[in-house]
Amino acid sequence: MSNYKVIEIKQSVFASNNNEADELRKQLKEKKTFLLNLMSSPGSGKTTTLTQVINKLKNQMKIAVMEADIDGECDANTIEKKTGVKVIQLHTGGMCHLDADMTKQGLTSLDAQDADLIILENIGNLVCPAEFDTGSSKNAMILSVPEGDDKPLKYPLMFSICDLVIINKIDTLSVFDFDIEKAKERILKLNKNAKIIPISAKTGEGIDEVCAWLTNQVNEWNK
Repeated sequence: MSNYKVIEIKQSVFASNNNEADELRKQLKEKKTFLLNLMSSPGSGKTTTLTQVINKLKNQMKIAVMEADIDGECDANTIEKKTGVKVIQLHTGGMCHLDADMTKQGLTSLDAQDADLIILENIGNLVCPAEFDTGSSKNAMILSVPEGDDKPLKYPLMFSICDLVIINKIDTLSVFDFDIEKAKERILKLNKNAKIIPISAKTGEGIDEVCAWLTNQVNEWNK
């Protein structure tokens, strides 16, 4: 029998983060700033979707964006050039997620005090980002058709915590073996309250519905 101790720290780490997240959410509510945490696998079309949504909403509300990546600045450059909204690039130094403290640091550096909506484009990963509460007002994720309709079975936590699930790249349904009704069924089995919106960020189909959902959420938050 070994003499060393095994200490389970995961719960205490999460508990500490959850407390920080609740405090950040409270501060955002007081400032009437809605924070959307957007998650997905790499290559799902987060930045393209964001570009479409922001350009439709930027004349209705003040929007700012935090782009989180392990390294690189290509997504922040894309958002800045194609939308013109205020954006900041967050580098995690190898970490595969953002937690509440990192999000708070990003918000401080972003300095968008008058923003109605701040969108955090989280790191492309379906595991770690789902485990850490960022302090966001709502969580959203993008599932793209090429990934397959079985993703909810493989990554249940991600789908269970999201208020909005966007099924992107529906313009490729004829090419990939993706059953959209089966995907919806699997998502709702994990999260009966999830809003599911099929879109094509390439053609713009479904973007208006995403904008309507987001506008309603921002208005409710800022009452």
